[in-house]
Amino acid sequence: MIEVEIDSIRISLMSQYRVIILRERGAQRYLPIWIGPFEADAITIELQGIEVPRPLTHDLLADVIETLGAQVSHVVVNDLRNDTFYARVVLDYQGEAVEIDSRPSDAIALAVRTNAPIFVAEHVMDQAGSVPEEDLSMSDHRLEELFEDENDVELSEEELGAFREFLEGLDLEGLGDD
Repeated sequence: MIEVEIDSIRISLMSQYRVIILRERGAQRYLPIWIGPFEADAITIELQGIEVPRPLTHDLLADVIETLGAQVSHVVVNDLRNDTFYARVVLDYQGEAVEIDSRPSDAIALAVRTNAPIFVAEHVMDQAGSVPEEDLSMSDHRLEELFEDENDVELSEEELGAFREFLEGLDLEGLGDD
């Protein structure tokens, strides 16, 4: 198992979903996992130390586990099948390990509330993890390569002029007024 930490939670501009980025401790390998907005909010609220007037679902679960005399030992993202991640919450109950099936987002939300370590199975990290390129900055030359395409269309000055006229002719007065 590979211990990871939460690197960030990112918002997708293309859908309602979020991406939680887990980073391998002591390394630069990352594992992105798509999660729902409510689960992302539950994790973010705890990470930012935001006080809520009533317990959220993951707070309730942590309280129930503690009240029953168990503690969260760790959570592990243990499998990836058909583009779906699977996780396990591992409890220490009376000296025995009890494993409970979970969505990764719920397992992580519980882990941040209980200060439990988060792990990823090696085969999952090998399958879905990635190491970013050393130099993420892009030169103008590299950008040109990315956008070169035989189907690219170049607009003539006349076509660009028509587009400029269109933009200049837009009536934007009052836009944004209530």
